[in-house]
Amino acid sequence: MKVAVLGGGPAGLYFAISMKLRNSAHEVTVIERNKPDDTFGWGVVLSAETLDNLNRNDPVSAVWIKRYFAYWDDIAVIYKGQRTVSTGHGFCGIGRKRLLLLLQRRARELGIEVRFETEAPDPRPYMETHDLVVAADGLNSRSRATFADVFKPDIDTRKCKFVWLGTHQKFDDAFTFIFEKTEHGWVWAHAYQFDPETATFIVECSQETWDKFGFGAMSQQESIATCEKIFERHLGGHSLMTNANHIRGSAWINFPRVLCERWSHENLALMGDAAASAHFSIGSGSKLALESAVALADYLHSEPDMASAFQKYEDARRTEVLKLQSAARNSLEWFEEVERYLDLDPVQFNYSLLTRSQRISHENLRLRDPEWLGGAEAWFQREAGAPEEDWNRAPMFAPYRLRDMELVNRVVVSPMAQYKAVDGCPTDWHFTHYAERAKGGAGLVYIEMTCVSPEGRITPGCPGFYAPEHEVAWKRLVDFVHRETEAKICAQIGHAGPKASVQVPWEDDGMPLKEDNWQILGPSTVAWSEGHQAPKAMARADMDMVRDQFVASAEMADRCGFDMLEIHAAHGYLLSAFITPLTNTRTDDYGGSLENRMRYPLEIFHAVREVWPLHKPISVRISANDWVGIEGVTPADAVEIAKMLSAAGVDICDVSAGQTSTRAKPVYGRMFQTPFSDRIRNETGMATMAVGNIYEPDHVNSILMAGRADLVCLARPHLADPYWTLHAAVALGDRGVKWPDPYRPGRDQMYRLAAQKNAAAEFKV
Repeated sequence: MKVAVLGGGPAGLYFAISMKLRNSAHEVTVIERNKPDDTFGWGVVLSAETLDNLNRNDPVSAVWIKRYFAYWDDIAVIYKGQRTVSTGHGFCGIGRKRLLLLLQRRARELGIEVRFETEAPDPRPYMETHDLVVAADGLNSRSRATFADVFKPDIDTRKCKFVWLGTHQKFDDAFTFIFEKTEHGWVWAHAYQFDPETATFIVECSQETWDKFGFGAMSQQESIATCEKIFERHLGGHSLMTNANHIRGSAWINFPRVLCERWSHENLALMGDAAASAHFSIGSGSKLALESAVALADYLHSEPDMASAFQKYEDARRTEVLKLQSAARNSLEWFEEVERYLDLDPVQFNYSLLTRSQRISHENLRLRDPEWLGGAEAWFQREAGAPEEDWNRAPMFAPYRLRDMELVNRVVVSPMAQYKAVDGCPTDWHFTHYAERAKGGAGLVYIEMTCVSPEGRITPGCPGFYAPEHEVAWKRLVDFVHRETEAKICAQIGHAGPKASVQVPWEDDGMPLKEDNWQILGPSTVAWSEGHQAPKAMARADMDMVRDQFVASAEMADRCGFDMLEIHAAHGYLLSAFITPLTNTRTDDYGGSLENRMRYPLEIFHAVREVWPLHKPISVRISANDWVGIEGVTPADAVEIAKMLSAAGVDICDVSAGQTSTRAKPVYGRMFQTPFSDRIRNETGMATMAVGNIYEPDHVNSILMAGRADLVCLARPHLADPYWTLHAAVALGDRGVKWPDPYRPGRDQMYRLAAQKNAAAEFKV
């Protein structure tokens, strides 16, 4: 094949090398606009996994590269005058210039022509004269721009400003993050050694801070001098350096996250940053580029034709790219919002930073540095008021207090509708269901949304708090939970509003009853979906009636002995329908602005709070994102909603999302709703509960330890395993949880079997 590679960076050179290694008859030419020793970065970070891949692909260049690697295991975080170090992270770095020179040398050795100082503004002439053209021409790819209508790039320019600098100050013992508070805001640096004399020093800050400093009006040298002053006490008298002298004016940029819908067109393929970019804070851009180079070379030699090779390249690499981009997005968003976390204790701040991408879990940190994590867990337990003998326990087993309610741990059985009530009355199904979960070790158990009136039920199978027999049945359950377990129990009360009068899920999920529908209420006459009846827009008399029904239900829940109350204002039910503009089109004092739309939910809360005992807490569940963009409730709106709830006296915010519109396009994933809890908690100071695809002890512990929530709710895991918390304790080797006395033999066997399994695993190692 006659191959042209546009771009002589690591991706382009390594692809050229990989092609030649697979068939020396290929005629490969690399077109590079710069001189051989020009480079505009400093260090390149790679993982041990990437090094192994390079060694398998080309042992010769791998040996050369490894010879110049700087290795380090530690991450140091300098924050509030404290330097916190954790180990076991396993990084390696090399100077970008050194890497390019080594790859150029290997390319020449294999007979690859590299044309320096040659522009390639348009790939089409090369596509006409070559069998294959690979565009590895970087973030600002001209090839991608030429066929933008085909590649359909999605370029997301991120918020923070950064500048890539270098220094002769030594950071050879750790990858170092430095956070400095200045008169204009926080500025931080990412620093790491890549050769014996030089370290990368990336300076980053928010746009607001950058503007206040006036960096945009400074020359490069003025900008560098300002950065030197900010980080003076960390530079040890050394200066900061730039190798971007070719740029006029400021060298600061905003990171562009690139992802293309397609990566190939005819005989042209995109590679490296031209196809997809990953934020520098997780050091994976070079990894993506080098591994993509190997993959494309492989497929071009294993597939029957170029089209098949391109398709396999896109299919296989896109998955890996999306995984890394997801982690990189989490990481860059953490830095974009870092000022949200700057009031955290240094221990928690450090943990939050280490786990920001969600690639490093709680137990993974234990494997890396058990001593550091043990100290962090002890700090968490001390802050929670745990006795000293419990300081070695994981965060999920820390106590928590809301008003006079004391929880033995932070695990919550989330409310899950059972649809098994008869005329609003809970049955033996409810008793056995909730009793089992209370015996399962969670600190707090919710009952499902229990409706304040017959008309407020979602389905005929939903339970209520409006008839004497309801009170008898619920009290029986509450008495059992208090008598036989350590769990506290919370009553969630609500009104289905526009989503009322529908069939149970296993009949026809969410669709109106086939007969005997009742009139439903809403803030406006906006139907939940095309198949639903339109609700009656509530008049003042209706609002007063429903308010009084909430009050009567709260009074009944108190007589039953529930420890806590939650008002359901999420998921498109009545109060949620008032909050979201998607279903609230009122023009009176209860519609329009967010403050107006919150007026009725707050009226309900204040009325309930007046009758609910002061020593018992009240939570409100909200949908923090309608998932329809700015037309609905956004995460920023959720912060304002939480502020209003907190000011009103709500004790904790149960942060859910979605289910408010059939137009919603949620972005799913593990812990996918936790960022909303994180934002509310750390921007408002209000206590929160996190929900949403949380299913492992690791998830719970990482959420709590990072300060992303105060309590963690698990729903479906508790449907599959009522004893989830007890089993999690066994998996973690924690013996502090209380099992029901009759179950002790089962407990002892589980711990023995777990110990045997761990011993066998250690023996194999």
